[in-house]
Amino acid sequence: MNIHEYQAKELLKKFGVPVLRGGVAYTPDEAERVAKELGGPVFVVKSQIHAGGRGKGTFKEAAAGSKGGVRVVKSVEDVRSNAEAMLGNTLVTHQTGPDGKEVKRVYIEDGCDIKRELYLSVLVDRATSRVSIMASTEGGMDIEEVAAHTPEKIIVQDIDPATGISGFHCRKLAFALGLEGKQVGAFVKALTGIFACFNELDVALLEINPLVVTGEGGIVALDCKMGFDDNALYRHKDIEELRDEDEEDPSEIEAARHSLNYIKLDGSIGCMVNGAGLAMATMDIIKLYGGAPANFLDVGGGATKDRVTTAFKIILRDPNVEGILVNIFGGIMRCDVIAEGVVAAAREVSLNVPLVVRLEGTNVELGKKIMSESGLPIIAADNLADAAEKVVKAVKEAK
Repeated sequence: MNIHEYQAKELLKKFGVPVLRGGVAYTPDEAERVAKELGGPVFVVKSQIHAGGRGKGTFKEAAAGSKGGVRVVKSVEDVRSNAEAMLGNTLVTHQTGPDGKEVKRVYIEDGCDIKRELYLSVLVDRATSRVSIMASTEGGMDIEEVAAHTPEKIIVQDIDPATGISGFHCRKLAFALGLEGKQVGAFVKALTGIFACFNELDVALLEINPLVVTGEGGIVALDCKMGFDDNALYRHKDIEELRDEDEEDPSEIEAARHSLNYIKLDGSIGCMVNGAGLAMATMDIIKLYGGAPANFLDVGGGATKDRVTTAFKIILRDPNVEGILVNIFGGIMRCDVIAEGVVAAAREVSLNVPLVVRLEGTNVELGKKIMSESGLPIIAADNLADAAEKVVKAVKEAK
């Protein structure tokens, strides 16, 4: 689960990490009120969407102007006019894709005396089974660009979960970033708070870009992106309440409500599989045979007929889906239950794309019988390779 910048900064503040004063606004009137409370003389108006690159982004609507989604202004009137231009308009960045995202709230923040811009992130490194802190002197840049062109400017410090972070780790990073004097102490204090926030709140990714050194030698988190481990949200009900469903795919939200693991992708072949590993293998073999998966969908090991029917409907709701591959290995999940769900859903939604089904395992013969007697144009497959080949071929022939 991701949250907005202003929400992430409120969490950082609780752990003693320096952030600027600011307030969120949903209307131009609210933006004006926040600006008056801040007092100026410099304000920053920031579009709040779940995507990076806002400053370099562009609005689809001409009325919003072409200054990007983050703007520095010097009067309350300008705060109001820029908030009015952003709110309700669609911001396109390199992370949103061409469709962009509608701006429904803006964050009004104090200006900052920036001396240097740094990059800092904290994440779980599965290769080392440790928490890794990534830092760079190239703050404000896309870290992917830095990694591709100047990887030597990325500093990585792994933290052993048994011992946690220490002053040594923080000072080592501070010196590597070229900090000096009181900047080092400010950085140590900030990083200690950042790490505590990451660790105690079950954060999956915490990225601050830029982390700035001010003219007075202080350290301030000028931006912040936070994503949380969904599996740990039951421990943090207050954080779960920060979820903004407007920023999430409606199909993914519905899938979660029915205990389905669904992620929308860019391809044209819908997938319904039981088990995450099998789902990954199914997507890979679709690619191998020249197709592209439209989604990741794991119905789980104990799916019911209703859950399978819902999963089928969610797949077909995607207008890019031109064919469906159902791949079930029945262990706990019975093949006849899957077959009943597939048949029920296909009848209910008036299936009009090729459907290939591969079943194996518990009650497989009963499942095949249910589908063969359904009267629906279901293409049976003997194995995974056969299924992938048939669905890719059927999609091509249907065009």
